[in-house]
Amino acid sequence: MMKILTVLGARPQFIKAAAFSRVVQRSSKIEEVIVHTGQHYDQNMSDVFFEEMDIPKPKYMLQTGGKTHGAMTGQQLEKIEEILLIEKPDIVLVYGDTNSTLAGALAAVKLHIPIAHVESGLRSFNRQMPEEINRILTDQISNYLFVPSSGAKDNLLREGVNENKIFVVGDIMYDVALYYKEKMVKPSWFEALNLTKFVLCTIHRAENTDDITKLSNILKGLELSQKDIILPLHPRTVSKIKQYGLMIPSNIRVVDPIGYLEMVWLEVHSEFIVTDSGGVQKEAYFHNKLCVTLREETEWVELVNNGYNVLVGSNSDLIHSSLVNESPNKISIKDIYGNGNTAENIVKVLEMKQ
Repeated sequence: MMKILTVLGARPQFIKAAAFSRVVQRSSKIEEVIVHTGQHYDQNMSDVFFEEMDIPKPKYMLQTGGKTHGAMTGQQLEKIEEILLIEKPDIVLVYGDTNSTLAGALAAVKLHIPIAHVESGLRSFNRQMPEEINRILTDQISNYLFVPSSGAKDNLLREGVNENKIFVVGDIMYDVALYYKEKMVKPSWFEALNLTKFVLCTIHRAENTDDITKLSNILKGLELSQKDIILPLHPRTVSKIKQYGLMIPSNIRVVDPIGYLEMVWLEVHSEFIVTDSGGVQKEAYFHNKLCVTLREETEWVELVNNGYNVLVGSNSDLIHSSLVNESPNKISIKDIYGNGNTAENIVKVLEMKQ
């Protein structure tokens, strides 16, 4: 029996990992131990969250959030190493690009434990972003690089990664999108808004919320579109908007942060999606929605190159013109990111390597 130790640090990683865990539970050759580093303290991650989302609960719960990047990564590295010495796994599996991802990989490589990296090979080509550094370093020390697309594979080959380590398995977020679309929940407050059509918008990146000019321009662009917009917003960001002396335009309905199943419902029923989230960009594509992205670059370059994703940064004119001039009906799913069986593909590779 192969033992896999999975290191997770944020709610989106748990949602992705659930797709893998469901397949592992059907395997007679693999057992999984889950470690939650606590990188992102999330009060929504209660027992109810794990039950509703059909996610296995972690065996280990660490508390390493709320620190600087260096302090957080260092503490995670130390605590994960202790767990690895106890569990003695055959493989350490990590997802994406958080500090937890890098810490898990570093702890494993120093103990000579093979590393599997899911969502490998993604590049925004902006090394000012800590996530980009986490991706690059994790890929360089991983033994199994599970990439979502041929473009991600090309990135790794350019960086000198051995092709024998690279496996094009599709995007596990597509597995997730298909699974939770069947379980989506209509928000209880939606009917009261009395909307027939709406744009869904999310803004959470510090580069947008902590910059008065950028935030002001984003709100202006959304206002100019004259479309009805639903904007789930953290109370902290709402207070910043007030602190900056900005007005929330009348066509924007600000609601409290929502759960994932409600988010999926809003994505599925929206006209457009506007976001600065990496995950939501892909979810827009999986749900056949055009995405207007409030960033200057994205790691999901295939979506931009194929016209499914428009990069607008915080330019109010580009935000406005994209929402007014782009056709929301031009999206049709191709097999850019596989066909929704990524978790099965990963398990097959790992079972063969036993």
